[in-house]
Amino acid sequence: VVPTSTTIPPTTTTAAGGCAVPPRAKPDPNRPHYVLRVDVRPKEHRALGDVTVRFTPDVPVDRLVFRLWPNGPRGAASGAVLTASNVEVGAHPARAERPDPTTLVVPLGGMRPAGQQLEASMSWELALPRPNNDRVAQIGDAVRLGSFFPILAWEPGVGWSTDPPAPGFAEASTAPTADFDASVSVPAGLDVLASGVADANRTRWHVEAARDFALSVGHFRMAEAQAEGVRVTVGVDAAVTDSADAYASKIADKITVLTRLFGPFPWPVYTVAVTPQLSGGIEYPMHVMQGPNTIGRTTTHELAHQWFYALVGNNQGRDPWLDEGLATYAEGRGENSLPSILATAVPLDARGRVTQPMTYWSAHQPSYYRGVYVQGAQAVASLGPVDRVDCALRIYVAANAYRIARPADLVEAMAAVFADTTKLATFGVTSSP
Repeated sequence: VVPTSTTIPPTTTTAAGGCAVPPRAKPDPNRPHYVLRVDVRPKEHRALGDVTVRFTPDVPVDRLVFRLWPNGPRGAASGAVLTASNVEVGAHPARAERPDPTTLVVPLGGMRPAGQQLEASMSWELALPRPNNDRVAQIGDAVRLGSFFPILAWEPGVGWSTDPPAPGFAEASTAPTADFDASVSVPAGLDVLASGVADANRTRWHVEAARDFALSVGHFRMAEAQAEGVRVTVGVDAAVTDSADAYASKIADKITVLTRLFGPFPWPVYTVAVTPQLSGGIEYPMHVMQGPNTIGRTTTHELAHQWFYALVGNNQGRDPWLDEGLATYAEGRGENSLPSILATAVPLDARGRVTQPMTYWSAHQPSYYRGVYVQGAQAVASLGPVDRVDCALRIYVAANAYRIARPADLVEAMAAVFADTTKLATFGVTSSP
């Protein structure tokens, strides 16, 4: 069983800046393993393939639940359609149900005990949408594929996550740490950047202990850099005039900064694809999608998500502030812009509601950024000096690495450094599970 909360050993922070951090938690040795085949066909405006996953639940289950995120409101409005077929469980044909466009349920015909390994496979096909400002998009030969294949929606120790999709520029996904072996084929002349470690031909990728797999396709001008043992690769699509070298240099610098603040970068590689018609950035483990002219704070914010979302996960539908608020705090530290973030006014309909789920923010879209991103950063910064907040967040990262954290886990980490955490309650944050 992978715990959803941990007991953090007492630690102290000294005036000289010392921070006693527990050893970083290890990933679950029984985590899921995906074998994924992806065939991207830009001229046909589609991608297709198959996926097989081995999964060992830590609580009893009577069904498997996969999410088909491209069928959410934003994707569907642009013409994206993800379908699954030829579903099998244990090499036997299985019935699949679609209770809503983004959910695929595979009944198991009875309760399966915790600890029993299950294997499921299916074919999938994705109709690529019209050009759009989102994680699944095609603009000419440039293709963004994020949250694009059927993926298990499991929260260890809890069960299936069936949060509704977010209508805005956000996600509601929950996925456990997993391993991925992916093969990707694209037409000759196109380049691929993706999550994980690539082979020499950039046709196969291996991912260890990450929540998702994403990729970008285009005619890329490439640049590389190294920082803290991490190989950084940036690709800028031919339709974008930005400098790949400038992005690579900045990312290397900020990896050094954020590693000092929050602990070692979780993986050996990090890739960024800069493609057209994207305002801002979209994070995945080891792979980030950014739009033109986003070399500023967006680059640091998306990099920070490698600690807050990719390494320490959260249910993005239930607790969106846990990754966005903490990434915004990290952005402020990395960009020296925290005073500006702390001075930003939070709208009345968002004030004290930082812990609200995406179902609330879907009805309060104009207040979402300041209510979640800004207010989340303000909440943790309210407790005291930034060096002590940094220490508490480093403890949070170490104790909850590779897990799906809850607000109570963050409060526990803060309490390891701050004797009084009651200020968090003014933002709506409590230690309740």
